[in-house]
Amino acid sequence: MIRLVETRDAQRLSELLYQVHAIHADLRPDLFVPGEKKFSDQEIIERIEDKEHPIFVYEDEAGLVQGYVFCNYIETKDKPNLVARKELFIDDLCVDASQRGKGVGELLYRHVVKIAKENGCKSVTLHVWSDNAGAVRFYERLGMQAQYVQMEQVLE
Repeated sequence: MIRLVETRDAQRLSELLYQVHAIHADLRPDLFVPGEKKFSDQEIIERIEDKEHPIFVYEDEAGLVQGYVFCNYIETKDKPNLVARKELFIDDLCVDASQRGKGVGELLYRHVVKIAKENGCKSVTLHVWSDNAGAVRFYERLGMQAQYVQMEQVLE
């Protein structure tokens, strides 16, 4: 079942945040500190309480949260050089390692698309590390395509 996050989910979100951060730290140890996570425990609580930035969780039949998706609404209505539009940005999506490949991520993504449509969004966007080939394939399979490419040159 997919539902809005609740305060009681904070500890489980923390555990899952460590999992996704470990993937990033393995891919880019020059950027991500191993053993850390994207949000502190206090920031997790603040995000849970912030209804302007919804978090949805997938809860299994046993009541355990097996995945989450952090979302942000982005509007360009006050930017004179951009068409006024609203999008739903996926800030972070994670499925517990034991549940990957079982459809949980797709359920979470499809739920975000539904919510985006219900709230007048023109698109769903996210960032994905190009080295994370599995995630890139996952999002492409769901219909996403590259919007732009951020490039880098690592300096010695």
